[in-house]
Amino acid sequence: MPQTDVRPLRSLLYMPASNRRAVDKARALPCDAVALDLEDAVAPESKPEARVALVEELTAAGFGHRRMIARINPLASAWGHDDLTALATAPLDAILAPKVDDAADVLALSTAMDTAGFAPDVALWVMIETPRAVLALERIAGAAASTRLAGFVLGLNDLAKDTGMAQLPGRTGFVPVMVQALMAARSNGLVLLDGVCNAIDDPARLEAECEQARQLGFDGKTLIHPTQIDCANRVFAPSAAEIAEAEAIVAAFADPSNAGKGALKVAGKMAELLHRDLAERLLTKAAAIAGR
Repeated sequence: MPQTDVRPLRSLLYMPASNRRAVDKARALPCDAVALDLEDAVAPESKPEARVALVEELTAAGFGHRRMIARINPLASAWGHDDLTALATAPLDAILAPKVDDAADVLALSTAMDTAGFAPDVALWVMIETPRAVLALERIAGAAASTRLAGFVLGLNDLAKDTGMAQLPGRTGFVPVMVQALMAARSNGLVLLDGVCNAIDDPARLEAECEQARQLGFDGKTLIHPTQIDCANRVFAPSAAEIAEAEAIVAAFADPSNAGKGALKVAGKMAELLHRDLAERLLTKAAAIAGR
């Protein structure tokens, strides 16, 4: 199920599904999406109660433009299937599934969503957070052609734990994984979100990670604290200079005097039809953000 939703996804904030006060606060936060978490953020003994709270909060609505995501427990765990059963009729944009290792896991998750009775437009996003998933990225992404799969979310904390790779400033060791995930996602029309920045009190590091992910072509970043939202929204949004350049390129190709031309000189730079297409895409994103 390739991605067709053009709404911005600059910032996705994780929130524990068991914390009703935090979830209520999310209704007024400027993030583009909220991921209500039933997995890592909830202790085993609290998962049934958190599941009930999540469904009640989603049903109460009031989240406005924000895409609503529910991160379930692994399907093979004691809670995964019960999570899907409980969430089947809740107003959600996507289910986010952790610990996916291969394309067979995607098929099993998508089939389980169908069986539980999810509406056809509820997508499946998966966490890329295990060594096996990294080695199977192309096959996992290819499953989008026949399943609900529509997005990748990097889970670098788990990947670091399982590999021993150090999460240092600059994330040099993870760049090959990020690029490989990008190629697999873009080849199959998937949303791609960067992993979280654990350094809540280090805004410079957060900004550097956002800049890195944007330069690598990611759609946005997952976040663990509301104070991180503004940075992600700013970095993953087109700048005023980028908007002006895009407008100039589109206007140049729309000029009747340039009809039939495949390449033009715009503001001292060569622009081809592919640059016009990129410019139109950027302006669409800017308009969607402005519409917020």
